Amino acid sequence: MPFSRTEAADRGGVNGYRSLVSEKTRWVTAHGTGHAQWYIERFRRMAEEGVDLDGEARLLDTMLARMSRVLDAGCGTGRVGAALAARDHVVVGVDADRELIEAAKADHPGSTWLVGDLAELDLAVEGEPELFDAAVCAGNVMPYLAPGSEGTVLARIRAHLRDDGLFVVGFGLDRGYSLADFDNQSATAGLVLEHRFATWDLRPWRNDAPFAVSVLRRPIPTPG
Repeated sequence: MPFSRTEAADRGGVNGYRSLVSEKTRWVTAHGTGHAQWYIERFRRMAEEGVDLDGEARLLDTMLARMSRVLDAGCGTGRVGAALAARDHVVVGVDADRELIEAAKADHPGSTWLVGDLAELDLAVEGEPELFDAAVCAGNVMPYLAPGSEGTVLARIRAHLRDDGLFVVGFGLDRGYSLADFDNQSATAGLVLEHRFATWDLRPWRNDAPFAVSVLRRPIPTPG
């Protein structure tokens, strides 16, 4: 499906930038007007009620050295990235939805939140040339991508990781994007699967699990 794009000016810091954002992500086509605001208010309410929203961040934190540089790909309202920043990591979050990025900037100042299309991710152009120690995709990012763009997104995320960098991704398996497709596309992108779990709190993987958390790595090149 060809992308229809719109320009969006946004930046997590002081300066603005212009980014081409796809209008054809499943996040856009699957939900009506007002869904983003409902999503923002839902997570703000859950935070006010003291609901534990840090599970994904806790898992990633155990894998990282202090002050690791983390790409929150499909960051939404910044929930996961903010929890990682609170654990002394340096976070850059990217999402295609302007409303969600505005909420992330309002609720979680201090990190960098950018509007952008993950299929065209090029953060060096946006003043973020340093590679990342890890990337995370939580909240069903993969199934909400534009159909046919998943492999490209995985390749762009890999390109932003340093050698030996981690990529941790979780998504539901009932949303039209199969685990077999993910495994094939991530391998084609040059990512190596190391671990798989059924939940973010490390319940053992089973083939009938409705959710998958995968831990992948950009391998260190073989000498010669």
